[in-house]
Amino acid sequence: MKLSAIASVLFFSLIASFSQASDPIYTPLFNNLAIKGYDSVAYFTENEAIKGSKNHEFDWKGATWRFSSQENLELFKSDPEKYSPQYGGYCAYAVAQNKLASIDPSQFSVVDGKLYLNYNKKVQEKWLQDRDGYIATAEENWPDILSN
Repeated sequence: MKLSAIASVLFFSLIASFSQASDPIYTPLFNNLAIKGYDSVAYFTENEAIKGSKNHEFDWKGATWRFSSQENLELFKSDPEKYSPQYGGYCAYAVAQNKLASIDPSQFSVVDGKLYLNYNKKVQEKWLQDRDGYIATAEENWPDILSN
């Protein structure tokens, strides 16, 4: 009985240590792909969510970024801050709510040369109703939210 109590304490301590800080770049649980493998440059050049390729990958800030072409890969490498999504690719609306959430790569906005991603179509519609207000609030929450 004593052994199981110790095991429980260790288990919950381990879980707590994982939840203390989040990665600066959102990646899904079972892979290390930024933007779920979508080409971050294409949002700017094509105004479209385009899937990246394994043939055009680049590791940056602990995540693997994929691109649909060598040209887009080179553009990203020349200025990753310009082409990476705001808030590490976490849902911009969630960050405005002081939370972290995954994204649907097809739900995006490019505002003043910055890429914002959202959780799903419903959240994107809400985001667009007060986009500038949500951006202002999210800016206040970021990056402190990563350590919550």
